[in-house]
Amino acid sequence: MDKIRVTQDYEKLSEAIKEQLKLVYPNGFSEHLISYFNKDGEKVSALRFETDEKIYLIRMTMEQAIDIIEADVDYDDDGSLMDEAKEDYEIKYSDIEYLSENENYDVEDENENEI
Repeated sequence: MDKIRVTQDYEKLSEAIKEQLKLVYPNGFSEHLISYFNKDGEKVSALRFETDEKIYLIRMTMEQAIDIIEADVDYDDDGSLMDEAKEDYEIKYSDIEYLSENENYDVEDENENEI
């Protein structure tokens, strides 16, 4: 099945997708931006995020990526998702399998006790 590809600005994302991004990118977005040329030949940077049905390219500059994290109360001063927020979102989205399939999803804590 081919997934729908969506290019969208961060501000236009649903709140649920913004929250899920926090689980996939708990240390911020800026280190994970990719660059590509749009249909007009302009170089654009974006954050990749994949769900069961869509592949998002979320347009943002490096500066915007940093500003988003700095302004978000779920992140600490070092740009890391705070434990309480992480736990809340993990519970809220525990039934969404694609989060664990995203490349940057942090499952270390879940595997900590495995042998």
